[in-house]
Amino acid sequence: MKINNKVFRTPLSIQALAMQTLAKQTLALLMSVMLLPAASAQTTPADDNAVQWLQEFVRVDTINPPGNEFRAVEFYARIFDSYGIPYETAESAPGRGNIWARLEGGDEPGLILLQHTDVVPADREYWTFDPLSGELKDGYIYGRGTRDMKGLGIAQLVAFLNLHTSGQPLNRDVVFLATADEEAGGEFGVGWLINNHPEIFEDIGILLNEGGGGSRSSAGDVAFGVEVTQKVPVWLHLKAVDVPGHGSSPRTTSSVTRIVQALNTLLENPFPPRIIPPVDDYFVALSETMNDEWASAYADLNSAIQDPAFVQRLHEQRPGHNALIRDTCSMTRFEGSSKINVIPPEAWAELDCRILPDKPAEQFVAELESLIAHTGVTVEVIMAFTPAISTTNSRLFEAIRNVTGELHPGSRVIPSVTTGFTDSHFTRDLGIISYGFNPMITDDGEHTGVHGNDERVPEAAFKRGVSDFYAVIRNVVVD
Repeated sequence: MKINNKVFRTPLSIQALAMQTLAKQTLALLMSVMLLPAASAQTTPADDNAVQWLQEFVRVDTINPPGNEFRAVEFYARIFDSYGIPYETAESAPGRGNIWARLEGGDEPGLILLQHTDVVPADREYWTFDPLSGELKDGYIYGRGTRDMKGLGIAQLVAFLNLHTSGQPLNRDVVFLATADEEAGGEFGVGWLINNHPEIFEDIGILLNEGGGGSRSSAGDVAFGVEVTQKVPVWLHLKAVDVPGHGSSPRTTSSVTRIVQALNTLLENPFPPRIIPPVDDYFVALSETMNDEWASAYADLNSAIQDPAFVQRLHEQRPGHNALIRDTCSMTRFEGSSKINVIPPEAWAELDCRILPDKPAEQFVAELESLIAHTGVTVEVIMAFTPAISTTNSRLFEAIRNVTGELHPGSRVIPSVTTGFTDSHFTRDLGIISYGFNPMITDDGEHTGVHGNDERVPEAAFKRGVSDFYAVIRNVVVD
């Protein structure tokens, strides 16, 4: 994997670790497991502190760039110290802090609770509140990171502390892992830890991260999406070189026209739709509660995509779902001359491509290069991850299904695919079953502000989500 021209490869020792992990997972899945009753635990001091901790955590400035995640390390370290929990920390670069703690248990493959502590920038001019205020007003907690993902991070913390204070024997190790840099690709977070602290991931079989969530329809139906795979980011730098000159004497070709021609070729030749099994399963599940014109198409996507009119309507009306049925490239950056009257010797553009996880990035790049070869534009890979899909055949997935079903009667659990990426791609490469799951329920159409303005969570839904998250974890790690 190449990030900013730096190659990340799984070292031989980690490859061996992945094989060891897979073997243990296979053995564990063959064993019959009786889940505990799903009822939420009684309220604990950690639960009572959850809202205050989230407000405090939002006020910890970890905006990336530059990150400064050492501040998050200090925040968590103070809490672990107060609970007498040992922990370790490491800086991947000055200020880029990571922290982890382990509760020791039995011989079952361990569980990691993974979160990133960095957040994206926020423009105060467009916010009702200071983005780092953690303001609590009208039943909402406001602030950058409340959704992505400091809120879920606090839920993981509470679950971890509750396991520690419960005194119950655990059937496996449970690792709390808070890392840097996810919003910029994870080079200073999980990617760095895998190469420099592989012991964190030893004997780990399952992992919970961001990427999924609960939703409530206008009819009151509740569904929990559990992210099992994601589109693979492939970020590309396109460059054209040609003869420079004066703007008053245009040539038949130039660096700029070559770039424009390449981009236009991509624009006029969208990647054809194709349906991979996790996407098919997701759309079929969605169709079950639909009563509109989309239902029949979602129930049989392979047939629906044969109709150009349906594909066009999906693209125009539901771009998020359209992105799940094909590879995509967004044209995000472009540069030509620094002067209006100068034809430059070089021009470039950058593409944010996301591909379905059924083929390697190298194949996609080769196909794109072939498509624009006639323009003379070269393609350089800025970043590309490897595709991976997590099986739903695990005790963790069954616990999510059973616990949410008991706590929210009539609810459904849907394996889902996300168009974005999370740090789970790193851990899937190790053979660790990794899910994106957040039990906090959002009403359809509710403003969340993720990566936007006035990011917020409802206080009541957050508190319920914290309790439900612990109920799921307890059913996995306590026999």
